Amino acid sequence: MATIKPFAALRPRPELASKICELPYDVMSSDEAREIARDNPLSFLRVSKPEIDLPPGTDLYTSAVYAKGKENFEKLIHQGALRQDPQPCFYLYRQIMGGHAQVGLVAGASCEEYLNGIVKKHELTRPDKEDDRVRHIETLNSQTGPVFLVYHASAAIDSFVARRTAEKPDIDFTAADRVRHSAWVISAKADISFVETEFARIPALYIADGHHRSAAAARVYRTRNGAGDSAFFLSVIFPHDQVQILPYNRILKDLNGLSTPQLLAKLEDVFTIGNSAPSSSSSTSHPSHPHQLALYLEGIWHRLEFRREFITSKDPAATLDVTLLQEHVLGPIFGIGDPRTSKLINFVGGIRGTAELEKLVNSGQYVCAFSMYPTRIEDLMAIADAGGLMPPKSTWFEPKLRDAMFCHMI
Repeated sequence: MATIKPFAALRPRPELASKICELPYDVMSSDEAREIARDNPLSFLRVSKPEIDLPPGTDLYTSAVYAKGKENFEKLIHQGALRQDPQPCFYLYRQIMGGHAQVGLVAGASCEEYLNGIVKKHELTRPDKEDDRVRHIETLNSQTGPVFLVYHASAAIDSFVARRTAEKPDIDFTAADRVRHSAWVISAKADISFVETEFARIPALYIADGHHRSAAAARVYRTRNGAGDSAFFLSVIFPHDQVQILPYNRILKDLNGLSTPQLLAKLEDVFTIGNSAPSSSSSTSHPSHPHQLALYLEGIWHRLEFRREFITSKDPAATLDVTLLQEHVLGPIFGIGDPRTSKLINFVGGIRGTAELEKLVNSGQYVCAFSMYPTRIEDLMAIADAGGLMPPKSTWFEPKLRDAMFCHMI
C-alpha cells in the first residue's frame, strides 16, 4: 500500500504565483537562472539557485550559497508572498502544455516506504548531488522541489480528480513557456479520507523524476529520526496514463576514425537502414515506434531499425532503445564506454526538437546525432518492479513541475 499524507503547504499568493514559481534548479545553468531572475526580485530561483545573488564564479556548494537561499526564502515569507495554509490539505496540480494535460495529487510521500521499496526507483544517485539537496533542505527546513511520482491509474481517483478540477482553481497562471499551471486545495475531511483510502489500495509508487530529492529527503528523515514532518517528502503523484515522456536524443563529437561509408557499413550489422531525407521537415527524423531511430549525418537523416536478433531479451531494461544503442553502437562502434563520463557524447532533451540536432551538427560542434523514440512509462515501471536500473538520460518528462507552487515545511 502507498501511504500518503496531507500537509500544510507554503504556497504563493495567487496574484504573485506567475512571478514566484520557476522551473526546477537542475534544468538550467547559473547564468541562465541569473538572466531569468534579473528583473524579478520574487523569482524563486533566488531560493533554488541562490548563487545568482552572489558574485559570478562563486562555488555552488559554499555555505554562503545555502545561507543566501535561506535569507531569500525567509524574505518571501516575511513579505507575505509565500503563505502557509492553516491546516493540512491535499492539493491538485494541473499542467497544460499545448494539447497535453496532466493532473497530479500533491501530497507527502513516505520516506520509510522509499527506503523499503514501496516507492520504487529506477536510477542510481550521485553522492555530491544528494549532499547538495540535503544541505538545501536542512538549511531552509523545507522541501521546495517536488518529486515527480507515478502510479497505475485508478478509475476511482480519476473520477474524483475530474470532479474537483471542474471547479475554479485557487491558483491559475500561464508561464512564459506557455505552460498553464493550476492548483486546487483539497481540505474537506471526507475528501482527505477518500484520497488516503484510495491510495492505500495502490501497491506502489514510482519515481519518474527526482531521485536525488527523494534520496536527500530520506537522509534528512533518518538524521532527524522522523521529527517534525521529516518522515514525508514533497511529491506530485500522477496516474501513469497521463504523463508525457519525450525522447532524450544523443549527439556525438566524432566518428571514432571511421569514414561515413565505413560507419554506415558497420551500422548495417545492427540496423536495417531505410529511408533517407535531407531535413527535419521529413518524418524520417522522427522515429514512429520503439526500436526505430534516426541518424543525422552530413546533412542527411537516415531511418534505422534494430534488427530482430538484438531485441529478444526478456529483461525490460535490456531492450530499451537507449540500452541497445549504447551496447551495440555507441560502445563498440564509437568507442563511448561510459556515457556518464565520456566527452564524446552529449544529450538533448526532446523538448528542443530535431531541428536543434541539425543545428548542432551543422555548426560543426558535433558530427552526428541520433533521434530517439521516447521510452514508455510502462517500461520504466516494469524495470522498477524488477529492481532494475535504467541507463542514464533515458527519459525526459514534460512539462516540468514548477518550484514554489507548493513547499513542504519539515
